[in-house]
Amino acid sequence: MNKKMMQYIDILPEIQTALDNGEAVVALESTIISHGMEYPLNVQCARRCEEIIREEGAVPATIAIIKGRIKVGLTYDELEYFGTEKGIRKVSRRDLAMVVANGKDGATTVAATMIISEMAGISIFATGGIGGVHRKAQETFDISADLDELSKTSVAVVCAGAKSILDIALTLEVLETKGVPVIGYGTDDFPAFYTRASGFGVDERMNDPETVAAFLSAKWNLGINGGVVIANPIPVAAEMDEAYITAEIEKALAQSEIDGIKGKEVTPYLLKHLFGATEGKSLASNLELVYNNSRIGAKIAKAYAK
Repeated sequence: MNKKMMQYIDILPEIQTALDNGEAVVALESTIISHGMEYPLNVQCARRCEEIIREEGAVPATIAIIKGRIKVGLTYDELEYFGTEKGIRKVSRRDLAMVVANGKDGATTVAATMIISEMAGISIFATGGIGGVHRKAQETFDISADLDELSKTSVAVVCAGAKSILDIALTLEVLETKGVPVIGYGTDDFPAFYTRASGFGVDERMNDPETVAAFLSAKWNLGINGGVVIANPIPVAAEMDEAYITAEIEKALAQSEIDGIKGKEVTPYLLKHLFGATEGKSLASNLELVYNNSRIGAKIAKAYAK
């Protein structure tokens, strides 16, 4: 990290030491804390993700912006603050410098978390699901900045595929166009967040952390910059019935149009609708897939550190 960057970033000593020693570090985003769940579940989820990463022998680095300071790793009190403070801005590439310059709080999306991870020297990032091409994007041009970030920022993103509220076919098409490898972790079928399969394939199946780590090393050592999607299916026990969740998503999308929901407000609106419609089952599945991704992310980070 150069001196100009250093003036804006605070890295917890534990994380900096791990990075200096070439040890395994896994980045975590903060949008799931401020925009994904209510307090205290949001903080409990964040802490459990960190615990799982530690259990696997890696160091967690939850990333957020607090009062204009980019935080790579949050203290106990900072995590509590972030989970309870209202009006925290959702931050992607476009917003990052504005939030820092204005001394505001910001919750990092996949794209912003990737940017900050690369600045800090963290190569592995675990999250829920990546953003993508929204349904009817041919009319709205609503395409997540995550896809563009994956094409240029060298961080591997462990996720349960793309959120099933998206157009998965078009999302994969954009990733292919941008040259982003999509790796199926133990699967030939691209997962669809709540379900283990979407009906669409992956570029390559890899069954263990060592194989993934060798691929990441080869890619980046060859100077082929850009991210990687490591699609890790939701655990079998937490998977939702495909027909059931698809029907509920269609209802939620229809209602969002009636209510005039657009842009970055669509995803939290749909997730809230699904929570009510499924009597909390969608949230339970969401939690389990995030925990699973944290676990696999730590395993890959350890293999990559070797």
